[in-house]
Amino acid sequence: MQVSQPVELPRWMDVALLPLVNLAMALLVCAIVVAVVGLDPLQVITLLAKGAFGSKAGISYTLYYATTFVFTGLAVAVAFHGGLFNIGGEGQAMLGGLGCALVALYAGPHLGTALLLPLMVAAAMAAGAAWAAVPGALQAWRGSHVVITTIMFNFIASALLAYLLVNVLKAPGSMTVETAPFPEVAHLPGMHQLLAAVGVEWPRTPLNLSVLLAVLAAVAVYLFLWRSRAGYELRAVGFSPDAAHYGGIRPKGQVMLAMVISGALAGLLGINELAGVQHRLLLDFVVGAGFTGIAVSLIGRNHPVGIVLAALLFGALFQGGAELAFEIPGFSRDMVTTLQGLIVLFSGAMAQVAAPALAKVHGWLQPRKTTEAAHG
Repeated sequence: MQVSQPVELPRWMDVALLPLVNLAMALLVCAIVVAVVGLDPLQVITLLAKGAFGSKAGISYTLYYATTFVFTGLAVAVAFHGGLFNIGGEGQAMLGGLGCALVALYAGPHLGTALLLPLMVAAAMAAGAAWAAVPGALQAWRGSHVVITTIMFNFIASALLAYLLVNVLKAPGSMTVETAPFPEVAHLPGMHQLLAAVGVEWPRTPLNLSVLLAVLAAVAVYLFLWRSRAGYELRAVGFSPDAAHYGGIRPKGQVMLAMVISGALAGLLGINELAGVQHRLLLDFVVGAGFTGIAVSLIGRNHPVGIVLAALLFGALFQGGAELAFEIPGFSRDMVTTLQGLIVLFSGAMAQVAAPALAKVHGWLQPRKTTEAAHG
């Protein structure tokens, strides 16, 4: 049986045009589903966009959700470029939140904000990196498949967090499974506070300074992967471990590097959720963001720019979907989940379905351009 080879597209079509076509197909199928259940697709899309971007509060919530998805999407992408499929972002984010909380609770009363907040960021990254390093080491030196080990470590992290919150970290006298509130010096400033300082009135929302941290993380990942020797070596191992080893690159070291950086990025989720919004450690603060990061990375083609755009898309779906549940009777969040699933389907498993048609169109246009240039 002959195996079909993947269609080769120009870089700009593969990175920019193909994801847009896949998104359009997903929206079209979702519109059909919405029409089948008796709703107006145009009304649904209009209200979803309005809920996500039609007000200052809507924009803020969209950016707040997107911030979390940027961290987890970048985590998946870095591991992917190293030839690994890290689906342990959930557990790594939990440990990142734990590291952030421990610093806030035990160092907060003794340090000022200027020193405490960077220390919380460093602790979140270190804890996430340490949790990802174990599956990385098992993959590099024992041959254990990183997909299996990272899944297992998600469950272990959840059990560990539950044990610590119930038996060690729970606030004295409280029946709620959460820590005591962080001291005020451990609160990451909200964007409404920062904008008020420069005279801009903005509604109070969960959006906080982590959004700038997400932008810095995306820039740092781009510079690392495509503008540094270490990033080149990591991508070389991801592309062909044997060839990279022949060229003098140690694949085992690159596996560890990819997983450590991936875990550190996932750990930053705790800064957005705990230092920026909840101001205490909760049992379920991750709520599936690690798995959503896989979809974000797939749609963003594992590139930081694409991941930022995909994170904005999913942030808009989360925020717009919440608004739709209030505006349209009979509309549920399950329908938003359906849309997310369709987007993942067309951008992941069926990502190359439209590629042959795009290649044909490109082939038709290319000779015409060449002929016009020759006669011009």
